[in-house]
Amino acid sequence: MLTAVKNQIKVTFLSIKYACMRQMLNKMTFITNVLFMILNDASFIVQWIVLFSLKENVGGYELKQVLLFWGIAAGIYGISRFFFYKAFSLSDIINEGKLDAYLVQPKNVLISVISSDVSVSAIGDLLYGYIILLIYGITVENFLLYTFFIICGGMTVANISIITSSLSFWFSKSDAVMDTVNTLMVNFATYPDGIFKGITKIILYTIVPVGLVNYIPVRLLIHFDLKLFLAVIGATLFFMGCAFLIFYKGLKRYSSSNLMISKI
Repeated sequence: MLTAVKNQIKVTFLSIKYACMRQMLNKMTFITNVLFMILNDASFIVQWIVLFSLKENVGGYELKQVLLFWGIAAGIYGISRFFFYKAFSLSDIINEGKLDAYLVQPKNVLISVISSDVSVSAIGDLLYGYIILLIYGITVENFLLYTFFIICGGMTVANISIITSSLSFWFSKSDAVMDTVNTLMVNFATYPDGIFKGITKIILYTIVPVGLVNYIPVRLLIHFDLKLFLAVIGATLFFMGCAFLIFYKGLKRYSSSNLMISKI
């Protein structure tokens, strides 16, 4: 069992490595994509600087603490789009019958699919997140916690995308659901949870679980709480379990397109 898991991890990282190498064939484009993503993320800080020049706090948070929302959000986006990039186009792969190449491989089908390509610009998001942490005030403790949270968050976001995309095994237009959920998570992740009230806040901790992947980690970086820390771990494992369960349940209904495509 442990050998199989070890081999799967090794194969997954090799797949990501080769996908990254393909992207780096044009080094200038690679570097440009990374730098422009950092600049794009940084441009949004201006609006918060202007806002905090008018108000002392927003939703109970000061400027440096609000920047943490951006740092966590960027880190999560970077992890999910770099390591699990194909999770966000899984619906198209299913609808077009392109799972064939992965089904014949002696590897976990789902992991093989979602790790088969990378987004270069996601590296910029990852770097930006650590730049924000540096601005906030980096210590060994919050560096480790931040890294742990963006990994958990990245996995959760990817798993949510897998869950919604896997509905394509039953419904042909499930990509609209996936796009909506992903857009909502990205849009709400960069705002302090203190500005949301009532039903909106409930939705952000359940249906669109931004609270679990972004709001709670920010609180924990500001003030650590063991119960909330365990809640983040529990949520990560829960969504991972749901993603694998729903995907493989739907895979039984998969119809091949008979495309002869080899995948290395």
